[in-house]
Amino acid sequence: MSTPALKIYNTLTRTKEVFQPLDPANVRMYVCGPTVYDYAHIGNARPLIVFDVLYRLLRRLYGERHVKYVRNITDVDDKINARAAERGITIRELTEETNRVFQEDVTALGCLPPDVQPRATEHIAQMIAIIERLIAGGHAYAADGHVLFDVPSMKEYGRLSRRSLDEMLAGARVDVAPYKRGDMDFVLWKPSKETEPGWESPWGRGRPGWHIECSAMSWAHLGETFDIHGGGVDLVFPHHENEIAQSCCAFSQPVMANYWMHNGFLQVEGEKMSKSLGNFVTIHELLHTEKFGGRKWPGEVLRLAMLRTHYRQPIDWTVKALEEAELSLKKWAIETGVVEVDGDGFGMGYGSPDGDGYGGGFAGVRIVLEALEDDLNTPFALTAIHAIEDSQELKAALNLIGVNVRSYARWVEGERRSVNVEHVSSLIAARLAARLARNWGESDRIRDELAAMGIALKDNKDGTTTWEVKR
Repeated sequence: MSTPALKIYNTLTRTKEVFQPLDPANVRMYVCGPTVYDYAHIGNARPLIVFDVLYRLLRRLYGERHVKYVRNITDVDDKINARAAERGITIRELTEETNRVFQEDVTALGCLPPDVQPRATEHIAQMIAIIERLIAGGHAYAADGHVLFDVPSMKEYGRLSRRSLDEMLAGARVDVAPYKRGDMDFVLWKPSKETEPGWESPWGRGRPGWHIECSAMSWAHLGETFDIHGGGVDLVFPHHENEIAQSCCAFSQPVMANYWMHNGFLQVEGEKMSKSLGNFVTIHELLHTEKFGGRKWPGEVLRLAMLRTHYRQPIDWTVKALEEAELSLKKWAIETGVVEVDGDGFGMGYGSPDGDGYGGGFAGVRIVLEALEDDLNTPFALTAIHAIEDSQELKAALNLIGVNVRSYARWVEGERRSVNVEHVSSLIAARLAARLARNWGESDRIRDELAAMGIALKDNKDGTTTWEVKR
């Protein structure tokens, strides 16, 4: 068997490297998952989609049984405590509800479920064990019910973010506390009030700090050292820097993971996404409401729009980008024979079944695969996909990036069935009659009425009108 030619940009070395797993029969990847205090926003969707593409690629290169993907769920956190108190519900009720919506949203984005989705609250014992190791090794200390990591005890601290201690201190949100030896020291364990979740420990009843959770869960499911650790670029410092410090010092290992991958930032319509600007949008809102662009968007459109930009580059999330992605999906759905076109427009019937095979002999598929092997170059892969003319090859190529045109077609058909087709047809007929009578006011009124229903019209040169649901 030939050695796969996968190349990955490693944040740790700032270079693109040939991927060499510790054990080709057991390729291991960990990606930071959600803190389930609220619905995930569209920026959170980017690592979900990016690392799903990588997961699919690794499974193709090494075999499905030889890849283990772990994406955690943070279900103990101060934000969770505050949100539960604000809503007057228990922490468990909040995290169960939010996690359920998250799982539905990530499935709608076309992401495969990870092999393991560990919850932080189920790994308290491992967290305590790591903290005890750190104290014994002189890398952590207990003070006033807290346990803190002693940053100066690790000479290599700052290697991932490539910042000096002074630079990190200047750019960090530092908690000032009398029990801290150094300003950069961070919490591993802290005491809990009676109203807060807590677990018994050698340092009293308390709960873990954020960073120790991922060190414990990755250790429990992937070992002391593993292949790939992924997440958003915003996690490089302090979260991933602190994970490295904890894990390397606890287990006396030079690295926690050999390859660190980070996706770029996301902005919305040219601006930083924030609630104060009113452009903060969740995955759930995009899928189920008309908040963005005046309509709902299917998960396949969101996925494709995300893949149009290379994962390491910043991405501008715009209505135009979504519309362009949807045009590609419509084109592919027709070209693959997944849907048939009738007099009313796109998507009223299914054509030939969708194939799941990769079609290894296809030249176009090979080009797509080579693009993905080059640090997940999805823009180049999509360019190659657009050039494919054979329907079976097109299905195979789309399968490589997890874009499912059949799911998109089902969504379109479901949206159309949610409206009264007979009523829409009668309004279109009435509008046509108004146009023939040159009653432009009535024609425009009917168009506006249809638009309010989420119906977009397209007047063709031959005098016919087609329509589709745009809500």
